[in-house]
Amino acid sequence: MDTSRTPSGLRISELLALAVERAAPVVRALPDGDRLGAPTPCADYDVRALVNHLFHVVVQFQELAAKRDSDFSETPDRLAEHVDDWRERLLEEADELVAAWGEPGADEGTTGAMDMPAETVGCMVLLDLTVHAWDLARATGQEYAQGDPEGDPVVVRLTAAVEGMAPMARKMGVFGEAVPVDESRASAFERLLAATGRDPYWMPGQVRASRE
Repeated sequence: MDTSRTPSGLRISELLALAVERAAPVVRALPDGDRLGAPTPCADYDVRALVNHLFHVVVQFQELAAKRDSDFSETPDRLAEHVDDWRERLLEEADELVAAWGEPGADEGTTGAMDMPAETVGCMVLLDLTVHAWDLARATGQEYAQGDPEGDPVVVRLTAAVEGMAPMARKMGVFGEAVPVDESRASAFERLLAATGRDPYWMPGQVRASRE
C-alpha cells in the first residue's frame, strides 16, 4: 500500500500542483501601489502583507520538504526585494515548492521543529496556498477557480486535515472560530473556508474575522 498518497489518491505534491495552478492567475493579476494596502479576509493582513506571508511560507516549506530547519522568526519584504517581478518570483518559488514535495520521501516520516508527520506539514502549506489565494482573489475583486463543488481532491484532503488540526490551531490563534454556514447550501469549499474562521461570503469593507 502506498502510504504517501492522500485519501484522494493523489500525493501532496500533486495536490500542491493543482493549488499553484489555481493561484497563478490570481497572483499575476494582483495590483500595485495603494491597492496593495487593501484589506483581506485575514484579520492581520492587508494585500501586501499577505503576499509577503505567502511568499515566505512557500520558501520555508521547501526546506521542510527536504527535512531541513525552517525559519519563521521574520517575514522578509519580498515585494521590496523584487519590485518589478515579485509576482513571477512568487510563482517560480511555488513551482519549486511542488518539486520539493515531489522528491522521494518528502511526504514520509517527520519534519519540522515539532517532528510532525510530513504529510500533515504538506497539508499545512497546501492549506495556505489554497485559502490565501482565495483571500487575495476576494480582496482584489477576482474570481478564484474552484474544482468539483463536492469532489475536488484539494478540498477533500484539506477538509480532513482541517478537521484534525482545527482544535489546536484555534488554541494557538492560527484559525479563528468556525463561521456558521448553511450546510445544506454551502459548497464543500465554502465549508472549508468557514472551518478556518473565514466568512466564505466576505467582501471588502466587512469586518475581518479570520486570523490565518
